[in-house]
Amino acid sequence: MDTNTILLISTCFASFFTFQVIFHIISYWFSAKISPGFNNLNFKKKIEWNSRVVSTCHSLLVGVVGLYIFLFDEAGIADPLWGDPSLGKVNVAIASGYLKDGVLVYIGNFRLLAELSSPFVNQRWFFEALKYPKFSKANVINGILMTVVFFIVRIASIPPFYGYMYSVFGTEAYVRLGFLIQFSWVATCVVLDVMNVMWMIKISKGCIKVISLLRQEKARKSLQNGKLD
Repeated sequence: MDTNTILLISTCFASFFTFQVIFHIISYWFSAKISPGFNNLNFKKKIEWNSRVVSTCHSLLVGVVGLYIFLFDEAGIADPLWGDPSLGKVNVAIASGYLKDGVLVYIGNFRLLAELSSPFVNQRWFFEALKYPKFSKANVINGILMTVVFFIVRIASIPPFYGYMYSVFGTEAYVRLGFLIQFSWVATCVVLDVMNVMWMIKISKGCIKVISLLRQEKARKSLQNGKLD
């Protein structure tokens, strides 16, 4: 077993162990410190809370590393299909386990950029669990940020991604992937992006609705103040 394989397998185990520690120990302590309302949640809510804390930590880690790889990793940029970016393989190992031979590692990290929207989705759930008012300032700001970030990392990235996919279609590097990897790459991305578009529509409608209601409330208060004057 070569050194690179040992590193990836070790990363998988270390990643699993670290996230278990966050879930079972750190999240309980940290959440109770920063949010007194955590102690009032029932057992089921606390379990989901801790799961979302782990999800947020994972999303920030692989998302930020993925962004760095996407922008600066020379091996991946030079050959996204067969390039062998070491940091990229480690990042994929953290996210989903060992990936053999480095095939599509750069592409995999590009898709991991979508994880940068997950912390805002999880934060929305935290606010709901703590019974924050739907129109509270924190909830509204998080909702707007969630919409913007979700669009950037999951929707705006669709045209360049499929543009690249089209540019390599039929090339020697693409043919070398074999039918199974080709089909898996295309099919999973199409399904994932259809789901992302559906979620984007739902999130956008919710965001527009909240902003509209806030404007109506502001106009109503201004009208009342005008009558009082």
